[in-house]
Amino acid sequence: MTLEIVQFGDPVLHQKGEPVTAFDDALETLFQDMVETCIAAEGIGLAAQQIGKALMFCVVDLRGVEIDFEYTLDGSQPPLELFNPIGMCNPVVTVIESPETVYEEGCLSFPEIRADVERPDWIRCEYQDVTGAPHTLECNGLLGRCIQHEVDHLNGVLFTDRMKKKVFKKIQAEVNQLRTQTLQRNRS
Repeated sequence: MTLEIVQFGDPVLHQKGEPVTAFDDALETLFQDMVETCIAAEGIGLAAQQIGKALMFCVVDLRGVEIDFEYTLDGSQPPLELFNPIGMCNPVVTVIESPETVYEEGCLSFPEIRADVERPDWIRCEYQDVTGAPHTLECNGLLGRCIQHEVDHLNGVLFTDRMKKKVFKKIQAEVNQLRTQTLQRNRS
């Protein structure tokens, strides 16, 4: 089932998620619904906050994208299609020493607003899958950026919070307009 995506201006986007403790059918259903929502919105990741739930859970789905990144999952390199889409419960990201890179990012909660964000290139993400099994994913490039973006959401941090001031200034009017529209819609 496709879910409604919360837009900027809704307070849930700034809430830190509660840990996932129940690895049950309800979580599996949430995972499937979030993947379907992400695909319908033509995104590559979706955090629980973006569907109105302050939970430490996100999905990442890079199937069908050009693989311009490196990764290892639990010490090996299975084909991406074997572990994507990924349901990440309680993810913790640590930076692997690497240069910062700047790429244009967008966000499903900020429709059609894009701007440059600087992030570390290599990360390690420790998480549990929807069955509760632990995993360690090391990656860079688009996969690493996507995970950092989604884990930020789980901690109440938005991509606009990561932008340099001069970059944010270029999109500030659009962001303010979106916030106003969301607040008006939520009052109705």
